[in-house]
Amino acid sequence: MSGKDKIAIFPSRGAQSMMKARLKGAQTGHSLLKKKADALQMRFRTILKKIIDTKVLMGEVMKEASFSLAEAKFASGDFNQDVLQKVDKAKIKVRSKKENVAGVNLPVFESFQDGSDTYELTGLSRGGQQLQKLKKNFEKAITLLVELASLQTSFVTLDEVIKVTNRRVNAIEHVIIPRIERTLAYIITELDELEREEFYRLKKIQDKKKVIRAKDEILRLERKRLGEEQEAANLLEEGHDEDLLF
Repeated sequence: MSGKDKIAIFPSRGAQSMMKARLKGAQTGHSLLKKKADALQMRFRTILKKIIDTKVLMGEVMKEASFSLAEAKFASGDFNQDVLQKVDKAKIKVRSKKENVAGVNLPVFESFQDGSDTYELTGLSRGGQQLQKLKKNFEKAITLLVELASLQTSFVTLDEVIKVTNRRVNAIEHVIIPRIERTLAYIITELDELEREEFYRLKKIQDKKKVIRAKDEILRLERKRLGEEQEAANLLEEGHDEDLLF
């Protein structure tokens, strides 16, 4: 196992406990990020479907709005200058808010009407019905455009977040967790080797102690035998009578 495949750490019981805690944390983080990625992916598909449906509807609405503009011009003549002169502020405005999806803030745009219609009297002379139809069609088109802009912005934001989240999930799954597992396996192997070495050392010490005790026992028996022989010799010397001279 090369040094790049594992974390540089001294094998010990404390290091083993720390690696187990890090492994559990990495697995928990991977699980949470995976759930987040799944939730974001589900919302991503929902937004994509809405974008497709809105674009299809947008084509129909814009076609109808353009046709109603042609009808209004045919019925009322050119009314562009009249409308431009009467409009001083926007009737339809856009506001934005945030929507939280699995910890990601998505911008949401929505349109609303502010004030009254500044050109509501336009078309009283002729073509009023066509002008009202034109207003409604273009209001619907603007509303759909704002909704489409909101969906497109959320789509791009989710796309970036999903890419980042998937990279993190893959990094934890294929780099961090395997590296911690290899480090943990290395620590366990080293600790087992140390235990075998310690067991072998203790066994050798016990064998040496047995040899020493055996030698001591032999010496003790030898001293005991020599002591008994010495006592026997002393008894024989004490029983010897000296010659007497008369």
